[in-house]
Amino acid sequence: MLILWHLGKEEKKRFNELRSLMPGISPRMLVSQLRELEDNFIVHREVYAVVPPKVEYSLTDQGKSLMPILEAMYSWGKDYMETANTVKTR
Repeated sequence: MLILWHLGKEEKKRFNELRSLMPGISPRMLVSQLRELEDNFIVHREVYAVVPPKVEYSLTDQGKSLMPILEAMYSWGKDYMETANTVKTR
């Protein structure tokens, strides 16, 4: 979900940009997740024929259709945390 969230907030991201946004993820896991999302037509991988190689990731239209769901989940989580914190302080 974090990969989708970050790609949904920006048009394109390079691998190291994504990696820096998620410091707890290993490069191997990030590659694996990006490949899975690409295989499922959620993420598009653009390779540019330059030296050094340049690769950018972006959401496909199918991936962009997930953003309202992710935003709703974020909003729900934020409201839940506020409610939970209010209950804990009573």
